[in-house]
Amino acid sequence: MNTTTITITDPELLAKLAAANGQIIFRGPGGEPVKTVSTVPYGVPPPGVKSPVSDEEFEEARKSPDSGITLAEFWEKVQRGEWKCTA
Repeated sequence: MNTTTITITDPELLAKLAAANGQIIFRGPGGEPVKTVSTVPYGVPPPGVKSPVSDEEFEEARKSPDSGITLAEFWEKVQRGEWKCTA
């Protein structure tokens, strides 16, 4: 998935974007559509993206904060597909 970062300095536009829900249609100066995007709640993956770690695994990890590995080591295991729930 590609990501394009655009920095916005216009306070009015920032306020409109912050308040937007659902689709946002960007239009050029002549009213022509430039791009349509959909908002995604912060911390929620886009539709169709599934976390490699289940909610149950996260909850189990929260119950035992000392797993014996660092967070970096944990994510390496997740990325390699090695993390398995032992419950």
